[in-house]
Amino acid sequence: MPATTTSPLLQLEQLTSVRPGPQNRPLTVLSAVSCSFRQGELTALIGPSGSGKSSLIRLINRLDDPLQGQILLEGQDIRELAPPLLRQRIGMMLQKAHLFEGTVLDNLQQPFRYRKKPLPGPDDPHITRCLTLARLTPDFLERDARTLSGGEQQRVSLARTLISQPQALLLDEPTSALDRPTTDSLGQTLQELCRSEQLAIILVTHDLRLAERISDQLLYMEQGRIVEIGRTTELFERPQSEGLRSFLSEPETEKT
Repeated sequence: MPATTTSPLLQLEQLTSVRPGPQNRPLTVLSAVSCSFRQGELTALIGPSGSGKSSLIRLINRLDDPLQGQILLEGQDIRELAPPLLRQRIGMMLQKAHLFEGTVLDNLQQPFRYRKKPLPGPDDPHITRCLTLARLTPDFLERDARTLSGGEQQRVSLARTLISQPQALLLDEPTSALDRPTTDSLGQTLQELCRSEQLAIILVTHDLRLAERISDQLLYMEQGRIVEIGRTTELFERPQSEGLRSFLSEPETEKT
């Protein structure tokens, strides 16, 4: 059991989100979603495709805003924070690593370019530390980032996200294009980061094996609502809803 703080880092309160549907009629994406996430704890978001998992983490990073409800970061409404500051405190990794042209070092320097700060060199302790946390060796720094394997690219993306020293990490299917050994290795890295850096990690995944192995909290969604939330071990062993029981016992083709 990871060490957690008394108060949650992130508190989501009655979030409702809509998007344009057929004939421009509003389509509800999330409906009255409330939950919380703590530092030092990894939460896996699971559920059928279209259940609102990715939409939920987009709200946390303010890539979208809810129609109703609020998101609190250490008790403060995230709408009160400038988006660049919010995204320093809450990092996000997408399904496919988006790397810039140039070397791995160029990519790790990118957050400093955005903020118009002096660029750290290859021997900078901050660069070295983030490489180590992402399980990359210093010889990667001069390699062309776009020639790396999928797993290596995801690790570079992770190291770049950690440069900002975030309090939380949002991950949207980061292992979906990776083979099993690479997935397991990255999953172990995320679990260790969660503990060592006391991060709140929120992982959207269809990989039930990964969710069961590395997550502390499990959140199951259907049709834009949270159906079950609780400790991962308990929900895998004793799901309370028919939806979660069916989801765990009859994997879809997209689950690994």
